[in-house]
Amino acid sequence: MRQLLLRYATPLTTGLFIVSLVSGIALFFHFEGRLFKAMHEWLSMVLAVPFVLHLWKNWRPFVAYFRRPAMTVALSASLVGALAFAVPAMLAGGASRGNPVQAVLGVVQNGSIAHLAPLFGHTPDGLAAALREKGFVVSSNEVRLADVAQASNRSPREMLPLLVEIGR
Repeated sequence: MRQLLLRYATPLTTGLFIVSLVSGIALFFHFEGRLFKAMHEWLSMVLAVPFVLHLWKNWRPFVAYFRRPAMTVALSASLVGALAFAVPAMLAGGASRGNPVQAVLGVVQNGSIAHLAPLFGHTPDGLAAALREKGFVVSSNEVRLADVAQASNRSPREMLPLLVEIGR
């Protein structure tokens, strides 16, 4: 079993690195993110196993690299590159760096019918009537969209595409 694992350590490391490289480039250029995000995350985690096996198989040559300045320079440059991204994020403090679309959707879900109506080309009464037509329970124009969803036994997320449809 040991020989089998060691025989495939380098080929698997190479193959999974290529997958990680291609999916990483696709994600960087925002090309079909839904196809590549999970692939990149999961297979990059799987890459750790053959990488460790590869190091185990090639331990002596690996350790020999540390006798030359090239390894120190390469690892230092990698650390500086990582810190260039990590430090500004850590110094941002309490500022949220989450998905801005999620933040906007949260604001919409917590907005009242009266506040949201103009965004979708309606008066407050018109939007309330349109929601009632679709089977939602709207008690007043001042009620929050999330409360309308809850009173109607629906998810607030279900209402967002409906609002866009009503606004057309």
